[in-house]
Amino acid sequence: MNTLMSPPILFFVLGMLATLLRTGLRVPYPIPKLLSLYLLFAIGFRGGVELEHGGITREVGLAIGAGVAMSVVVPLAAFWVLRRRLSVYDAGAVAATYGSVSAVTFITAQAVLDELGIAHSGSMVATMVFMESPAIITAVLLVRMSTNEGGRLPWGKLLHESFLNGPVFLLLGSMAVGLLTGSRGDTLLRPFYQGIFTGILCFFLLDLGLLAAQRLRTLAAAGAFGIGFAVVMPVLSGLVGMALARVIGLGTGDALLFTVLCGSASYIAVPAAIRLVVPQANAGLYIPMALGITFPLNVTLGIPLYLFLIKAIWRAG
Repeated sequence: MNTLMSPPILFFVLGMLATLLRTGLRVPYPIPKLLSLYLLFAIGFRGGVELEHGGITREVGLAIGAGVAMSVVVPLAAFWVLRRRLSVYDAGAVAATYGSVSAVTFITAQAVLDELGIAHSGSMVATMVFMESPAIITAVLLVRMSTNEGGRLPWGKLLHESFLNGPVFLLLGSMAVGLLTGSRGDTLLRPFYQGIFTGILCFFLLDLGLLAAQRLRTLAAAGAFGIGFAVVMPVLSGLVGMALARVIGLGTGDALLFTVLCGSASYIAVPAAIRLVVPQANAGLYIPMALGITFPLNVTLGIPLYLFLIKAIWRAG
């Protein structure tokens, strides 16, 4: 219940209600963009500072390796399931979406852990960065192999959009700055990247709630199969991620973050890459599935449920 009553989660619900009740509430476009850049900067810088303090340990390496493995295996499994009902292009786009990660879901989970006083490390930011791109490349390769179009794959554009798109570059760059400046940078920037962080996140999630509720109206294209997939697939991926976190030996906070990464779906980085290299895919399918179903479920129910299970399992073990 404490997790559900977290301000970021409640502001997301408030945004959804504002749209569903037709209040006319809107956030002007440039503001959400600025807020998203701030959040990526803050989480990247904080992760770099914490990595500088804690170092690259064996546990960090195992978490990154497990994350990369999940970002390859999930789209492979998803593509196999989706091809039974969707076209090759749509199956590839949805597989990439659910194999990649949602930075905002991750940031929300971090905010909840901070509010509850549960420790977590900056290494999970590095894990998130490494999990972003492999799913996109895996899914695109599956599409090309299924359509015999491998020779026409624009590798330069694909690799650039996968590894050097704006959000990933800002995360990597901010993390590098935090790693290089360490305690000195932490002292200088802590009021900016931490003092106002929760307030900015709440306002950003309010806007995302408005947008997510709008996406609910366009889910007819997904049908019962697509909606069911958007609910079940993230839960299964999250539970596998939880099991891996247990095997690796992650603490409660890091285990939640890893589970959330495995069970999330990308609606920022993936659409940018997919629209470029798989333009045949229906954006009205994979974006609403991720933003209209999976993201709200993860934020409102997934984070509290995963944290409850992790606490129970870790305590029993």
